[in-house]
Amino acid sequence: MKAIVSSEMISRRKALSLMGLAAAFASAVPTVLATSDAAAQTTGMQRRQERREGRHDRRDDRRTGRTERRQGRHPGTAAGAPAAPK
Repeated sequence: MKAIVSSEMISRRKALSLMGLAAAFASAVPTVLATSDAAAQTTGMQRRQERREGRHDRRDDRRTGRTERRQGRHPGTAAGAPAAPK
């Protein structure tokens, strides 16, 4: 039996459309894979919140230390205390 072999030439239009489909599929796959990992965002958000809390704590320490130093330099002039007579 003879096998009938038909070699068909592919047109440029068909080749370009196939390459376009392949490129679209190739760019869609990494996007789908990257968006499925939502746990990394919550870990990052937790780290950010911890850093923010640390900054707030350090700022409060600086402010209270500053107030204590000022009261130490000027005894009797704290809020609510009468000024020293001259």
